[in-house]
Amino acid sequence: MTNSYAPAHQPGRPSGQQPRTPQALSDPVRFPSGAAAPVLTKRAFLLIIMTLLVPGSAQIVAGNRRTGRIALRVTLTVWALGVAAALLLAASRSTLINILTNPITSLLLVIGLTALAIGWAGLFLNTLRLIRPVLLAPRIRAAVVAALVLAMILSSGSLGYAAYLLNVSRDAIGSIFSTGPTMEPSEGRYNFLMMGGDAGADRTGRRPDSLSVISVDAKSGKTAIISVPRNLQNAQFSEDSPMRKIYPDGYDCGDECLINAINTEVTNEHKDLYPGVEDPGAQATLEAVSGTLGIKVQAYVLVDMDGFAKLIDAMGGIRIKAGGWVPISGETIDEANGIHGMPLGWIPAGDNTLDGYHALWYGRSREFVDDYARIARQQCVQQAMLKQLDPATLLSKFEDIVKAGTKVVDSNISAGQLGSFVDLAMKSKGQDVSRLTIGPPDFDASFSTVPDFGQIHDRVDKLLAAQSAAAADDGIVQPGTAPGPLSAAGAVPLTLPGTQPAPPPSDFTPVTTTPEGEPITEEMLNQFKRDGDEQSIRDLVATNGQCAPL
Repeated sequence: MTNSYAPAHQPGRPSGQQPRTPQALSDPVRFPSGAAAPVLTKRAFLLIIMTLLVPGSAQIVAGNRRTGRIALRVTLTVWALGVAAALLLAASRSTLINILTNPITSLLLVIGLTALAIGWAGLFLNTLRLIRPVLLAPRIRAAVVAALVLAMILSSGSLGYAAYLLNVSRDAIGSIFSTGPTMEPSEGRYNFLMMGGDAGADRTGRRPDSLSVISVDAKSGKTAIISVPRNLQNAQFSEDSPMRKIYPDGYDCGDECLINAINTEVTNEHKDLYPGVEDPGAQATLEAVSGTLGIKVQAYVLVDMDGFAKLIDAMGGIRIKAGGWVPISGETIDEANGIHGMPLGWIPAGDNTLDGYHALWYGRSREFVDDYARIARQQCVQQAMLKQLDPATLLSKFEDIVKAGTKVVDSNISAGQLGSFVDLAMKSKGQDVSRLTIGPPDFDASFSTVPDFGQIHDRVDKLLAAQSAAAADDGIVQPGTAPGPLSAAGAVPLTLPGTQPAPPPSDFTPVTTTPEGEPITEEMLNQFKRDGDEQSIRDLVATNGQCAPL
């Protein structure tokens, strides 16, 4: 006798499935027809939440169970991989970063994230079919569709955007970093040469107008910054440098042989000494800094100052407190004496928000002051960028920042070692940083003209020895270092025997008035220039090396 509640075959149901029992037909989740309106509404939102939180679960309870089981297996696999990544992050952060930045694994991740995004979007569309919006009241129908679209954007859209960001990062890493071998620490430290270079129409390559070595303890992350003036004479090449054969007694060929001229000379005349080296000029400059400081500098990072402006614009500008007025220099009249025509403008003392053009000039200008004021301002601009590049800015302007960065930065650091260095940078964050400048305030202003390299080596050795001692006995301030937060210039002032401690770079009052109390204005400074009274300008802008990020 045929069961009236369970026909042998029902239209719309694949043959071979078990007949639906009265109890099954009364299940509103799988069979919503005839269910009350409140039940249908709850069911719709429940299916959306299930697809959002556990992709595939909605299909298991209300749709094609085979599809649901496949999706659920993928979901559990992704969760397992996420847990494994979290454990690896806790155990070896550098290994995880190296995996993410590896060109092959990052490509696989991009493909995998894209596939997951598409698959998740497909599950949401399938969930919309299972909801059967036609059964819902019009007002509820619109709310359900809106909720599903929002959930799809949060989930599938986020995965797609993550794949896009990873692909952009992957391209940037390939453009900026090298594919060469990894490097080992020297005497327990990694030493990086940071060069800020100008690339002009009248120049071959990028002349490094600022040189700083960032020395990082390989275990603790404790950091020292050693600034080398661009006009240092008789720079010593390291013993293994090919340039040492040409200049065995130092880079001494007259007043034109400043350390920042090495890049151009090697690029133009001595490329053959560096076969297979991508940037011989930068490599030779690195060797000169190594020999001059008496340490092994393993890698360089060269920042193009013209492209630097684009990077700051991509960030939305930077905020700084300027200690004195800074000129935007006009046409050069006398290159030898650094004399320019009328300034094209001025950056005032006090709080400023600088776009790329003005930030570039703030770090580049050296008119009316010495190079050491410019070095301090450049370091301040770098610190302002790091301080103000918050996660929200990075995510909202990621593509513009990365594209600008690939035009700004060049380096011979191996991409395979990025994980180790990112991990080291995270260790160093928040730690005290020591600073030494081969010039004022640590040496006499004329020292760069007739440098005593034995004295330089001794001071550098004392600095790094104090850092190593501090790393071994963390929390105790060692001679040669100063306690306190990271300064605006990128380091806590270094105090060694024979020098006076400098005040904290952020602890200053901008000079906005003359000694008589009259407000300094752009017109006042320009009038002094027109009158040929440059000494009055020097007196009024003498503090423009003071700077702090806001």
